Formats: sequence, structure tokens, C-alpha cells
Amino acid sequence: MSSGEAAQPVQPLLRATGLSKHFFGNPVLQDVDLDLHAGQVHGLVGENGAGKSTLMKILAGVHQADGGHFEIAGEEQRFAHPVQAQQAGLATVFQEFNLLPDRTVAENIYLGREPRSRGLVDTKRMNRDTAELLDGLGVTGLTPTRRVRGLSVAEQQIVEIAKAVSYDARIIAMDEPTAALADNEVDLLYRIIRRLLDRDVAILYVSHRLKEIFDLCDTITVLKDGRRVDTLPAAELDEARLVRMMVGRPLTSFFPDPIEGTQVGAPLLRLEQAGNGYVDAIDLEIRAGEVVGLAGLQGSGRTELVEGIFGVTPFTRGTMALDGTQVRTSSPRQAIRQGLALVTEDRKAKGLSLNQTILDNALGVVRAAFPGRTAQARADMPGVLSSMEVAARAMDQEVQYLSGGNQQKVVLARWLSTDPRVMLMDEPTRGIDVGAKHAIYELMRELAGRGVGVLMVSSELPEVIGMSDRILVMRDGRLVGELPAGSSEEDVMAMATGAAEEVRSA
Repeated sequence: MSSGEAAQPVQPLLRATGLSKHFFGNPVLQDVDLDLHAGQVHGLVGENGAGKSTLMKILAGVHQADGGHFEIAGEEQRFAHPVQAQQAGLATVFQEFNLLPDRTVAENIYLGREPRSRGLVDTKRMNRDTAELLDGLGVTGLTPTRRVRGLSVAEQQIVEIAKAVSYDARIIAMDEPTAALADNEVDLLYRIIRRLLDRDVAILYVSHRLKEIFDLCDTITVLKDGRRVDTLPAAELDEARLVRMMVGRPLTSFFPDPIEGTQVGAPLLRLEQAGNGYVDAIDLEIRAGEVVGLAGLQGSGRTELVEGIFGVTPFTRGTMALDGTQVRTSSPRQAIRQGLALVTEDRKAKGLSLNQTILDNALGVVRAAFPGRTAQARADMPGVLSSMEVAARAMDQEVQYLSGGNQQKVVLARWLSTDPRVMLMDEPTRGIDVGAKHAIYELMRELAGRGVGVLMVSSELPEVIGMSDRILVMRDGRLVGELPAGSSEEDVMAMATGAAEEVRSA
């Protein structure tokens, strides 16, 4: 190229122009443009309801656009079925896996297109091809003959990605791929993504975890209310600006301060040398009006501690007191009647009945534990849900059709109806958008302002630091220390990993 010749722009592998979609006359996607380039990760972010899932499903052939068009490698495409998208080299890994639990890894990857020899399925070849796929992704320890039923969530995720690669996919869309993964499993996903980029695969990456967006993405597109706000190189953005683009307003205080007048009172919950088969020698206090963060690495015993308090796995030694009275919670029902509430880590598996209505879910706990309060709770519930800004058509809508953030608000509503004294919250903002997170943070501060004690487990250190009046740190099933509000991430990690002790002993 001569010195005076301008560089030609690189042709995108996928180009979408003016994509629009309506459901029942309501616009959910309006005039959205999107370019994906080979060998790059393109982040797609926005609050729940912004249009991300609709856009992905149009590209995947699940929905057809009402307007606009898209092309792959310069050829216009319009998929009437997901198989057509796969055949064109575009594969999607959805958050909800589509695997058959009683079939092997290889059988799931090649389902419906098994290699054949003399009219019969060539199992040896299928297993060999699967092993080569996994090896090419840098995956070890996952064999083609293992049945999916026995796989971890991370391993199932790998199977879905391997299935996408098996179609010779040039474009892979990933919808919240780390929502249920532990930190070490996220690292494996990062390595797989980098292998795919080395093959010039284009990746569309949807996630609420902004750290992942900045770790992985070359370019970021922000959607809001079904429209594209902007598309910018990741290097030109920081988290504060990205959040402003997503929610449409500056979050001057993403983590709200205690409500004026909030008083930290007497201990509501006290453990002394409490333990069971999972945690040991736990001493802690949760006082009225405070939010206490519980930090620690995955597997440190955080969830096991709150489940011990709540009677899921009762303590077998030590003592526990509520409002100064010694108690023993041998079951969740008993814990609820003593004034405890537990927002579980997995809202879909443990917190909600997805095929039941919003109202039935919201009243589920009070019906079981305080049947005499059900009528009053039913009368109050519309106001509770409205105050939490639950976006739904009506209270008889099934919970499975709500966004993640609205599902979590229903979980919180069901516990508020029990009028708890101590709220145990295990990963309360996992898998929800920044706007819904902020609403839950405000609710936590409102609870503390009413004199409720809040114990919050979180894997997100900025959340622990931003929301906590003090921070407890766990390691290997024990509480190893306490840090004040405003401590640094380095301080928390040093205590969680034992590095602080090593420094002191050096």
C-alpha cells in the first residue's frame, strides 16, 4: 500500500442494520445496528429489558425481525430456525442449557448429526472427534463418554461451547456464560474464549458482570429500552461511564449511604463457637440497623455459615442467640418463626417456584410459616411489589417470564412479608442488571433504617466494600477477621487468602 493510500476498513464478519422487533404491538427492539469482527469479543450490555436477549434470539433464528436485516461475510441472512443459523456458522450458547442429561458428552455435541458407518452410528469416531474438540479448546478432565447428568455447571457450559465449535461456527454468541460459575471456572472460560479468538471466531458476549466485559471485550454496545445507545471501543470506557450509559442517568452514589437517622443498636444475632460439619468456631454479632458483609473465596464456607444460621444445616456445637435469648434453629421453618429470613444464592433452584404466579411466590413463605397472616399479607402485597418497582403485567403472571432483577425483587418481597429481624442475603445481586442492583442496595439500607440486621454474602468485592458497615472475612470454614467499612479490596483479599498473616509472621 502506498504512503498516500488510506487503509481500508476491515469488513465485519456479521453486520446487522436497523433490526427491530415487536411483541403484541409493543416495540422491544428498535433500529439496532451491530458489527462483529473476526477474532474479537463484542460486549452487549444493558439493563434487563433493554433488548439484549431479543437481539440474540433474532441472530440465532429463534425470532424473526420485523424490520432491518443482517448479513454474514457479506451475504444477507434471514433464519427461520436455529438450525439454519448453525448451518450458516452462527451458534448461540444460551444461559439455560439445552442438553440431554442421560446422554454422553459426545452424544449431546453431535445430537441429530451423528457420524455413521454402514447406516449405524459410528460411536468411536464420534468420541474421537469430541476428544479432538475438547483438546482444541484446552479442556482436560472431561471425557466424551461421561454422561451430562454428572457434570458440573461449568462442564455443561464447556459442552455447549464445544457443540457450537463443532458446527464450524465463525460467530458464537454467549448469554451470561459465567452466571453460575465459580471464580476458577470463570478463568477456564476466559482461556477457552482466547483459544476461539486465535481461530478468528467472532464472539458476542452478554454479561451483567462489568469486570468480565472490560476483561474480555474489544468493543461494547449499550442497549437501553430496545435502542442502541452507542458502540465504543472498550478502551474508551470506564465502569462509571458505562453504568451511566446503561441506566440513562448518573449514579452519583451507586452504593447508598445509611439512611439519615439509622441507629446501630443492640445485637440481634450472636453466635459463640458455633459449628457443624462445614464451619467451625464461629463467633459473630449482627446488630440492629447495620449491614454486615461476609467475604471470602469460593468454598470458604460463607453459604454454609448462613445456612447453619437458618437451620438448613443446623449447628451441632456452640450457641446462637436472637434478641438476647438463646435459641437452636433445627429447621428453616423454625428459623423463620424466630425472625430470620434467607435470600438464597440460587433464586431459580431454591428461591422461587418458576411456574407459579408472582402473588403465589410472594406469599409462599408467609403461608407456610404464619398462615394466620396470609390475608393481611395478600392485601399488602400489591403495595410492596409496587414500592419495589416490580415490572410485570399483573400479579397472576408466572415468575418464569420476569427478568432476573424482577425475579429477585419477588424473592425479597416474600421475605419482607414475614417481617424479619435478621435478613441473611446470599449473593443478592447475582445475575441482575445495574439498575436492579441499585434498587436492592436501597432496600437493604431501608431495612437497616427500620432496625433490621442484614448479613450479606457477596463474591463481588466492590459490593462488599460499598455496602458494608463492617466486613467479616472467612477462610477454610472459619471467620478469620473483621475489617472496617471502606477497607480496600487488597485488605479483604489479603485476609481471605491468608496473605496478611504471612506478612505479619515474616
